[in-house]
Amino acid sequence: MCGITGIVGSRASLDTVNKMSLSLHHRGPDGQGLWSGSQIVLGHRRLAIQDLSEAGHQPMLSGEHALTYNGELYNQEALRALLPGPWRSSGDTEVLLHLLAREGAACLPRLVGMFAFGVWDGSAKRLLLARDRLGIKPLYYRLLPDGIAFASELKALLELGRPAVDRSAVRDFLFHGYIPAPKTIYEGIAKLPAAHFLTWEDGRVRIERYWEPSAEIRVRSPAQALGQLDGLLAEVVPAQTLSDVPVGVFLSGGIDSALTTSYLDRPRTYTLGFDERGRSEVDAARRVAVHLGTEHTEMLAQSADIGTALDAMPGLFDEPFGDSAAWSNYLVSQFARREVKVALSGEGGDEIFCGYPRYWSDIGSRSSPWNRTLAASLPPLSRFGQSMQRRALVGLPGYAAALGGLTAVQVDALLTPAWRESEYDYLWFYRQFWRSDLPPLVQLRWLDLHTDLAEGLLTKVDRTSMAHSLEVRPPLLDHRLVEFLLSVDPALLVDRAGRRGKLLVRELLAPRLPPGHLDRPKSGFGLPVRSWLKRHPGLLQDAVARLRERGVLGRSVGPGFRRAWFLLVLDRWFTAFD
Repeated sequence: MCGITGIVGSRASLDTVNKMSLSLHHRGPDGQGLWSGSQIVLGHRRLAIQDLSEAGHQPMLSGEHALTYNGELYNQEALRALLPGPWRSSGDTEVLLHLLAREGAACLPRLVGMFAFGVWDGSAKRLLLARDRLGIKPLYYRLLPDGIAFASELKALLELGRPAVDRSAVRDFLFHGYIPAPKTIYEGIAKLPAAHFLTWEDGRVRIERYWEPSAEIRVRSPAQALGQLDGLLAEVVPAQTLSDVPVGVFLSGGIDSALTTSYLDRPRTYTLGFDERGRSEVDAARRVAVHLGTEHTEMLAQSADIGTALDAMPGLFDEPFGDSAAWSNYLVSQFARREVKVALSGEGGDEIFCGYPRYWSDIGSRSSPWNRTLAASLPPLSRFGQSMQRRALVGLPGYAAALGGLTAVQVDALLTPAWRESEYDYLWFYRQFWRSDLPPLVQLRWLDLHTDLAEGLLTKVDRTSMAHSLEVRPPLLDHRLVEFLLSVDPALLVDRAGRRGKLLVRELLAPRLPPGHLDRPKSGFGLPVRSWLKRHPGLLQDAVARLRERGVLGRSVGPGFRRAWFLLVLDRWFTAFD
């Protein structure tokens, strides 16, 4: 895993791209490379995972093509066998370069893995940028008067100057808890969406989607679904241990990490626990590790220092990001990096196996004339008003509220007129992927996979792990597995009466795990923000006061405010970057 940078146009200089690359040192401490041509400079920070020799150095050249690449291709050997060579290295970078030189963007559907890259075709004077299907790896770009710049993280593009804040992105952040692609917090800097590629040629930009899975239900037999799932997992999970450096597995007390671990032969496993009662999964993870015979290591984290966590957020994400579980990911990555460079995780299991409560709850079912009346009449930021706002919504607005951000009414009530926009469409991101033609469960999973997964969950994992130069791979998000699960009748995954999901996974794991493990309640790793603020109310008061002084917020909120963490993060970001 690596950090990539580049500039095309009159601003392309070795000095500028070198500064951009140095800002990404954490993504690749094992080496740095620069390459320049006529008004084009590419940069690369290397985290050496495959072919540790100098033959794997980047940017890598082949004829008129130059490549800077971040990712892993798990089918590189199969692809290599179909290409003529000659070969100078044993890694996947050269395989990708040869494919791109021969086929350009047409090769993208053949890639199995996670990736973000930029490749320059010197003969056509064309830049191609691409990002993997699920958005596991990030890619940002900035259009220039006569060119384009790109990088793995926002911070590198800020070396070209800091643009104005996009006020609509602040509204989106409060609504989602993240800023959805293609937006960023800055005007003029964009995220390349997952499953898309961008071509820049002679000042013209074209962005296209190259992967669109089918939502058609084709598998309705429990036996067929179970057999195919078992076969896919047995292929996909071991394949993602491909590495020339040590590989570990994040093992929590949950189902998805246990599933991943169970398909490996005596892996190294790592567990992070907390010294707060009711929040540690160490005991459950330890039982699984013993049962599966892993080489297990665990760490107990002290009670969370929310001030320390908040101070770290701006530098990790470069824009406001509202998932408080990011700090837990940061700590477990720091812990695992002492021994391994690569870790497998169970990320994506809730999305593909229907593990969230919303999959067995009827979204909008609590809406009634009574709570709709209350929602319209109560102060929207009061505790009762916040609750009624969420209960009153149905359809797409109800789905958005179920994910836990603020409602549109609440955001508008919170911001000053200068930061609001009349009739702003807060649902614009979800609306792109809302499929009213699909059954409810299929509809929910489709939306999760196309929106919050890449922009929320995978962004969190990438930044918190790469901050410690640790590559995290989510085998459950192999696109072949995702495509298969989308074809499975959700009725085989969700027990609505029993209020639980992941039925196929439970059946697979039942004989492999300790008795009772699958009956444990679902838990998360978010920080105990509410209880901490009760003990330290001044933290929120001070943050809100600063946001009001900046003219962002038009009113104060109390410690019972449902998304206090969003305001804490927003304040720290403004303090660090504005």
